[in-house]
Amino acid sequence: MKTHWLNFKIWIQKKLQNKWIKLSLILCASVLIFFIGLYISIYLGAFGKLPTTDDLRSIKQEEATQLLDRNEKLIGKYYIFDRQPVKFEDFPKHLLDALIATEDVRFYEHDGVDNISLARVFVKNILLGNKSAGGGSTITLQLAKNLYGRKNYLVFGMLINKLKESIIAKRIEEIYSKKEILTLYFNTIPFSDNTYGIESASQKFFNKSVKDLSKLEAATLVGTLKANNYFNPRLHLERSKERRNVVLSQMEKYGYLEKDSLVVMRKKEVELDYRSFNHDLGLAPYFREDVKKQLVKILDSIENPDGENYNLYKDGLKVYTTLDYKMQEFAESAVKEHLSKLQDAFENSYGNTAPWKTKKSLITAELKKTIQYKKYKAEGLSEKQIQDSLDLKRNVELFGWEGDTVRNVSAIDSLKHFLKFLNTGMLSIDPSDGAVRAYVGGIDYRYFKYDHVSQSKRQVGSTFKPFVYTTAIENGMDPCTYFSPSKVTYTNYEDWSPSNSGDDEDEDPYINYTLENALSNSVNTIAVKVFDKVGIPKVLQQVKKLNIPEDLPKEPSLALGVAEINLKNLTGAYASYVNDSKPVKPYYITKIEDKEGNIIFEFKPEASTEKAYSDYTRQVLLEMMKSTVNKGTAARLRSSYKLNNAIAGKTGTTQENKDGWFVGITPKLVTVTWVGNDNHSIGFKTTGLGQGANSALPIFAKYYQKLNTDSDFNEITKAQFEKPSSQVLNDLDCEPEKRDGFFKRLFKRKEKKKKFE
Repeated sequence: MKTHWLNFKIWIQKKLQNKWIKLSLILCASVLIFFIGLYISIYLGAFGKLPTTDDLRSIKQEEATQLLDRNEKLIGKYYIFDRQPVKFEDFPKHLLDALIATEDVRFYEHDGVDNISLARVFVKNILLGNKSAGGGSTITLQLAKNLYGRKNYLVFGMLINKLKESIIAKRIEEIYSKKEILTLYFNTIPFSDNTYGIESASQKFFNKSVKDLSKLEAATLVGTLKANNYFNPRLHLERSKERRNVVLSQMEKYGYLEKDSLVVMRKKEVELDYRSFNHDLGLAPYFREDVKKQLVKILDSIENPDGENYNLYKDGLKVYTTLDYKMQEFAESAVKEHLSKLQDAFENSYGNTAPWKTKKSLITAELKKTIQYKKYKAEGLSEKQIQDSLDLKRNVELFGWEGDTVRNVSAIDSLKHFLKFLNTGMLSIDPSDGAVRAYVGGIDYRYFKYDHVSQSKRQVGSTFKPFVYTTAIENGMDPCTYFSPSKVTYTNYEDWSPSNSGDDEDEDPYINYTLENALSNSVNTIAVKVFDKVGIPKVLQQVKKLNIPEDLPKEPSLALGVAEINLKNLTGAYASYVNDSKPVKPYYITKIEDKEGNIIFEFKPEASTEKAYSDYTRQVLLEMMKSTVNKGTAARLRSSYKLNNAIAGKTGTTQENKDGWFVGITPKLVTVTWVGNDNHSIGFKTTGLGQGANSALPIFAKYYQKLNTDSDFNEITKAQFEKPSSQVLNDLDCEPEKRDGFFKRLFKRKEKKKKFE
């Protein structure tokens, strides 16, 4: 034995005499010492403080606030990082199998670090100088990177970061179980399209929760982890499919998938159901923006357990709203179906004389409101220089109902393009408490930020008339009171002479209409006469009881709806006709929970205790507005759209066809729609095209047709109005028209001029 040892020592001594071997050993020893020294320095915090075990036990990640509909379906999110945590129990087994087979097949065996792979990175980084060398990552190492990120160092950056991550990974493995590590990993890993966490990715790319992912969908998402932009299935579908198939092959290789299943699944295409949670896109963007404004105010008044205000973008709150996801989809679909066709008819009606093409004063005025013009003006450019700058062409994305396009146009061309579009506002509420079920603030939030539900005030036209008639009935006017539709000039209001739609000369001066007939056919002259009979103060008082806060003009034209009223306020007022004569205030938010599920805010609408008018008045007006639908200006709901539901309503059109309105009242739902151009100087070319029955009513009609096809809404669509009292039926039982008798005609002098009382 001693002889062997002696021979070995002699052999070593001879080898060490070789300078190249000696240098190699010194180099290896130096590298080893360097490696150990670097590791110790990193461990001691020379390259930044490492998280302690206490830090790791209290990991706090920024989480998106979720906005949920009334059935707790996700509508949208508010976030800086789009992250939405879930529990381990929510992960389907095939998702876990796909991850482990692809990213870390020895996950359940190692302590967080694969030493062989880490050594490979060391060699590549130190000896070969490959600063981008990857590899060596276990799931736990990736988690460490996701949690604490990486820093840029002048030299050995990859090595330093990898060593730091290895230390953190080992600490993570000491604290957390494998299940907990997988849960943390899936809740923090970045996916394509700036999405963090598997639940957010699942909702975005497949419109479903992670627990419902199929094997193919799970493999697709796991496949993106290698390079989330390069394998983004939205941008690179074929490339994503190839990567998905690699994941499936790995699953088969390690026994997580049968060979036969692999053969079948590899042939299938990647089928996305993409939902963007970008604030400008997705479902109900106007609603989400208005909710956000309310949330900011609410959260400013609430403190978290640490005594600080909650952060809407980071604290993982859950906001429960009244919106119905399906109803919102139906509403947005109805708007698109109708306005895409109406827009074509609108443009064709003007042809080459369209104001957005030919009216220089309009174009100039709008141009001066643009950001570009104001910027050039602030820089001191002359009008000529500004004009020259605005004439320069560039690629601009332009909205169109047939699809967005990118065209090379000037700022003026772009302005003219957007000026022509009709816009809309639509609100659908539960009349019993004001809960908003559907909310469409405009045609496309990306291009038209102005919200026509919450921000806009437009003249309401004939939708104001029911308030006039309500006041009249409430103050004792008999429903069968007859009025002549003949024109009257009011001398004390600059000889104002309201007229009716159509040819006034064809009117028979000896025919008189009941209130029901006048309202259902929206006769302007009679509305003003009723207004005159009742008096301005009483109408204003009645409208105030309906929770309409706007300052209304004190003049006879108010009867025809010259007042500008917010759509939400109008909707809440109309709810009174099916809510025991009580108006409501539309609301969205029911409660807010923190990330632990604790309720931090709850809203319950206050039921109005006072009626705005009597039960008798309510029933009379409801019968009158039923006539509007059954045989009046909204009769196309029955004839053209074949709606047999219990519906009352009112159409509205303003002067020069600037605004079209429709109010649809059903027992369990009140819906108001408005259509017009954002520029008040641009109206419809003809009344036939611009009247509320043609411009706004079809949105309600298509919306309700869709509700009728879904049995989930039978409670709404099959509901019936209350049965009117015998007194109401009796008081309305009269001929809709009455012609003056012979002697009355003989001595009747046609009233042409009078003073408005």
